[in-house]
Amino acid sequence: MSAVIAEWPQNQTKHRTFPKPVLSASGRAHLCLASRSRVLRSRLGEDVCAVLRLSGPLKEQYAQEHGLDLQRLLDASAYKEAYRSDMIRWGEEKRQVDPGFFCRKVVEGVFQPVWLVSDTRRVSDIQWFREAYGALTQTVRVVALEQSRQQRGWVFTAGVDDAESECGLDNFGAFDWVVENHGDEQRLEEQLEDLVAFVHSRL
Repeated sequence: MSAVIAEWPQNQTKHRTFPKPVLSASGRAHLCLASRSRVLRSRLGEDVCAVLRLSGPLKEQYAQEHGLDLQRLLDASAYKEAYRSDMIRWGEEKRQVDPGFFCRKVVEGVFQPVWLVSDTRRVSDIQWFREAYGALTQTVRVVALEQSRQQRGWVFTAGVDDAESECGLDNFGAFDWVVENHGDEQRLEEQLEDLVAFVHSRL
């Protein structure tokens, strides 16, 4: 574990297990991140790979504080969309007070050695994982042409698609991995195979 930093970030609770590695995945809406995350998990095995969603603890906490149906918020439904803008605002307020609030919650109790964070959206999210797990953190950016996203049902929504929750990593810089999901399944398969091979090399 020589790659692991010696000190934990302030307010960080040490976990029972340590990942190897953390895949911090990001991308705009309608890139099929969730489905690709499930594909990666199935190839690595559920006992090896945990898919972590930062939106999970966010929605859970939001539902508790606002008396809403958590299961319906977790679905890609009109119910979720009705509260989406307010959830974004509320989540930003939480992060301003404590940038690592949702990151700490999402890793609690995880036992698998590979962590795939499927909805990284902000620089502060990546910074938290890098501070906690050092070089074990690998950034994965999924990209697609706007036309491809529109074919999957994406329609621009002001106040949502131009907010930090969607655009926060547009100018992040160099990602460790860039996965193109323009609709070429063979090319996508090749990229996923490379990523799976990399993960296996770290186990």
